[in-house]
Amino acid sequence: MWLLVIHFMLYFVSSYQQFPRLCATREALLTKECCPPWEGDGSPCGTSSGRGFCQDVEVPDQPDGPQYPFSGLDDREKWPLVFYNRTCQCAGNFMGFNCGDCKFGFFGQNCNERRESVRRNIFHLSRAERIRLVSYLNLAKQTVSRDYVVVTGTYREMENGSNPLFADVSVYDVFVWMHYYVSRNALLGGPGNVWTNVDFGHWAPAFLPWHRVYLLHWEHEIRKLTGDMSFTIPYWDWRDAQECEVCTDELMGARNLQDPNLLSPGSVFSSWKVNTLKYCNSSRGVLCDAKEEGPLRRNPGNHNRALVQRLPTSADVEFTLNLPNYDTGAMDRSANMSFRNTLEGFGDPQTGLGNSSRLGMHAALHVFMNGSMSSVQGSANDPIFLLHHAFVDSIYEQWLRRHTPSPSQYPESNAPIGHNSEYHMVPFLPLHRNREYFISSKDLGYEYSYLLDASKYSLLCVVNYILQYSAYTPFGKKKKRKKYLFFSEQLAEF
Repeated sequence: MWLLVIHFMLYFVSSYQQFPRLCATREALLTKECCPPWEGDGSPCGTSSGRGFCQDVEVPDQPDGPQYPFSGLDDREKWPLVFYNRTCQCAGNFMGFNCGDCKFGFFGQNCNERRESVRRNIFHLSRAERIRLVSYLNLAKQTVSRDYVVVTGTYREMENGSNPLFADVSVYDVFVWMHYYVSRNALLGGPGNVWTNVDFGHWAPAFLPWHRVYLLHWEHEIRKLTGDMSFTIPYWDWRDAQECEVCTDELMGARNLQDPNLLSPGSVFSSWKVNTLKYCNSSRGVLCDAKEEGPLRRNPGNHNRALVQRLPTSADVEFTLNLPNYDTGAMDRSANMSFRNTLEGFGDPQTGLGNSSRLGMHAALHVFMNGSMSSVQGSANDPIFLLHHAFVDSIYEQWLRRHTPSPSQYPESNAPIGHNSEYHMVPFLPLHRNREYFISSKDLGYEYSYLLDASKYSLLCVVNYILQYSAYTPFGKKKKRKKYLFFSEQLAEF
């Protein structure tokens, strides 16, 4: 019954990532301005309330690496200038395409109260929590996004904004599309005229910060969708795993006994249709049309053994964590002794040498899944993607804590296009710069349970319980609010 209530509530909840519907109009595209009003006061970017201002977008002029030898051909270059040169620049702890929300780790009317959440091992969730997780994911898949649309044509095909080309998709598929859009081939104009050696979110330094922001927006979206402010994405600790441990009908779906490439009919995910694969392959040179294509596919373990021998081990993870340099050399798949490249899977987790003939770490699990997860552009169709990347992010967090790198370790220039420190992450609106997420998760309001000491973990569990309880009741009640603030203050003492 409560899911029906949530369905009704959806239409009164805003979300904060990608092409805002209010900016997908002919007027917005022709003026190149995306400064929607904040509903709190009706002014663009909440200017009247001091939340933000409509300002010119500043893009960096530092040189990119040689991997992409073009300029002015792909819509993602100097993001988001092809589409918009004025967007909301939010003040203080405000965030969002209209400055109507709080930065990660903050909440409250003035966004000045701290929140710290805990991402937990999926096998430590109670049965009720697992059911809730699956329900939330399915709800996101079945609910059309009220606030966002996806682009189905290039800016040139839109006649420079005169003919907007966008499509409605579900809340879940907005994120599928975002992952496709950041990783797709560059469209150079005309059928089959593409450049494959480019990816604005993979194969280079921004891989870890980009996916960190992606997961944070995912959590934020589910919280807004359901009203459950305690929600966090669980992680799957796949170290030393011999099989897909989360591939059960209670979790992400078991194998179909009649067709091993499909999911068991006992799983809600067996009815899911994937997005963004068929009509946008590299030979066509066109954007995906955002239409559903077919069932979610997965056949874990029956993959190409020449490419991936096994899932990563504890020794692989420890070797990777001990690499002191975030990125090295050309800062691409050839990088040697690079933490980022080794964790991403193109550096050998036993030698650290780049361009490995076998994939490891992050990439190994994608290949192991042998289905929708195995295509970079389509991998986010599988909900295992979230559990996997949450654990990858936890390894990133371990490295940041172990090595405490200076901000200068993140490259300011000469990284592959889209990956320099000041580049805005494609295709996020609101805008985020890569360097802003080369910081600890603690500064962004979340922790991983296995990285906490026992006392702090216990306190965080209490805080999250209170927040979960208040998610379904008026949060304005002073007693509950005081309790939450009390525990938040205690947490700050650690």
